Amino acid sequence: MLNPIQMLRMSARRQAVWAILLGAALGLSGCKSVQTTQGGTVGVERKQMMMVSSSQMNQAAEQSYQQVLAEARNKGELNRDSAQLARVRKVANRLIPQTAVFRADAANWKWEVNVISSKELNAWCMPGGKIAFYSGLIEQLDMTDAEIAAVMGHEIAHALREHARERASRQMAVGLGVSIVGAAAGLGQGGMNLANMVSDLTLVLPNSREHETESDRIGVEIAARAGYDPRAAITLWQKMTQKSGGEPPQWMSTHPSHQTRIRDLEDYSARVMPLYEKSHR
Repeated sequence: MLNPIQMLRMSARRQAVWAILLGAALGLSGCKSVQTTQGGTVGVERKQMMMVSSSQMNQAAEQSYQQVLAEARNKGELNRDSAQLARVRKVANRLIPQTAVFRADAANWKWEVNVISSKELNAWCMPGGKIAFYSGLIEQLDMTDAEIAAVMGHEIAHALREHARERASRQMAVGLGVSIVGAAAGLGQGGMNLANMVSDLTLVLPNSREHETESDRIGVEIAARAGYDPRAAITLWQKMTQKSGGEPPQWMSTHPSHQTRIRDLEDYSARVMPLYEKSHR
């Protein structure tokens, strides 16, 4: 995301305890290689190693999302502009049915879409379809509906690919995660910790280049299938380039550079243009 990286730390003693628990967990269930989505036209087919279950992540995301909404509501920042909220939800209602192309179960997710009044250029989708759009993103970039669809399609793709679940699993594997023992039987303290992790992974810690690229590609296909011009993703990042001014070299960044991202989006938006054209026949 747009916020700085915050390192997760554990004491040596907690690391040792976690290593024992991790070994036990691996012995019982193993680390699974899964295919979270179908490839679609864009052909994202990488398998992922998972140690945390989807149900655990979705349960934790629900708790974390409600906490975010409660904080925004208390500050008078939740869904303050009814017209803006209606606009964002209209886009979402066109995009969500297209998720079935990548995974059939997504249609049954308990999708939620809300707008938070903030100057941040930000938007996200937690596991299980919990979406938040920030008003600053819409207003400062003077976004078209197609550009809103580009951002939302990208964020939805993170949830479809279960990138937060994959990252949580990776952190567990290297001993940097938080204890989730006992979460399968109910939230408890483990579930509380996992909810905090979901919040950090969604709101604070940046996605990898690999995850960002996958979501860019799936995002343009979702938008195209929903009848939004996929080339809007290009104009969106051109606006982002202008807004951000200078940026660090690609090798210093966890995200692709703007120019690398734009070139990839030009390629993949062209690949899905027939889907967009078909949606208007």
